[in-house]
Amino acid sequence: MPKDTAVEEFARLVRALKARDGRSYEALGRRLSVSASTLHRYCSGATVPEEFAVVDRLALLCGADEEERRALEAAWTRADGARRPAAPEPGAKPAPGAGPEPEPAHEPAPAPEAAPGPEPEPVHARVPEPEPAQARVPGLPSGRRRRRRGWLGVVGGALAVVGAVTLGAVLLPGKARERAAAPSPPLTWTVASDLWKNGCGHTYLVERTPPPPPEAADARSWAAARGAVDGGETLVRVSVQGKSTAAVVLQALHVRVVERGAPLPWAAYRMDDGCGGAVTPRRFEVDLDRPRPVARAVDGYDASGQEGRTLPAVSFPYKVDAAEPEELLVSAGAAGCDCRWYLELEWSSEGRRGTVRIGDEDGAPFRTSGAKGRPVHLYDSVGRAWITGDESGQGG
Repeated sequence: MPKDTAVEEFARLVRALKARDGRSYEALGRRLSVSASTLHRYCSGATVPEEFAVVDRLALLCGADEEERRALEAAWTRADGARRPAAPEPGAKPAPGAGPEPEPAHEPAPAPEAAPGPEPEPVHARVPEPEPAQARVPGLPSGRRRRRRGWLGVVGGALAVVGAVTLGAVLLPGKARERAAAPSPPLTWTVASDLWKNGCGHTYLVERTPPPPPEAADARSWAAARGAVDGGETLVRVSVQGKSTAAVVLQALHVRVVERGAPLPWAAYRMDDGCGGAVTPRRFEVDLDRPRPVARAVDGYDASGQEGRTLPAVSFPYKVDAAEPEELLVSAGAAGCDCRWYLELEWSSEGRRGTVRIGDEDGAPFRTSGAKGRPVHLYDSVGRAWITGDESGQGG
């Protein structure tokens, strides 16, 4: 492949990822720890990054899957080779100034982007026309990803996680990963999204008949292996804690829908017939079918006593520090869409303010699809087979 073609192909894939995410050069650059102008040079083909790690982080932020990241790595390898000078003839003296093209000390600012605006942008300004739920960057082939030696340790270090904070979970835990957002916020959080209601009830939409339901603790790997999507409701637990004794005020929790399509036409599989209540502190409900979904505080319920008691809804703000964490339980429902969405948590502390974006355990958007009217299946543990039921969960 000619040099210019290899570089342009790589730049095209980077531009496609940036366009898919919808955030500005400045916003994405902050998450990648590079300047807006440097990111613009990658997208324009003026510069090829010396390490693939920064591009791989961009792919993760923009929701690329393993196959897309593998194709992006292959394109970077070709572009990187095209940018490097050919080896000199034996005994030849290098030409003056030869060597990799240095980046200027003062990079030019990228051209103004269309429809600029402060981040976070309102959801209606960024949601594209409905498109297939599995829309992917054009031109990225499939196949098993091969890891390039050398940058794996860099990526591993950049994405390393700290031990998850245990806060007396009231839903059986999914695989939680602790995160901290740039630039150095005074708080950390863990997120678990493969949760079942009260630890035992959940519905998945699955394209093909799956094997028997897993234990709740194994739900994440079971669902991922079958491409299962939360049907009708996604439960998310976010545990937030300050890094020091300084108080951090949690100001608000926002919902950002980044992709909206028609509900999946797959059958629904219920993991059980439902179960009793449990403690649900700081509980929120989200209606993803609304044009601009909001997280609404609702009452919880404490079933730990003999009679149980209602826990009144408490709205923002909340306060956290190293000794006093908070746990936010979000129930997001959808009937008329296949929605991909994030949470954004506003905070303030000691004269500083910021917002952290919260996705699933891998940083990708949460995904919830309406399940109304879909065939419902229950698992018969005696006959060891899925049987047809109705929407109420009763077997037929």
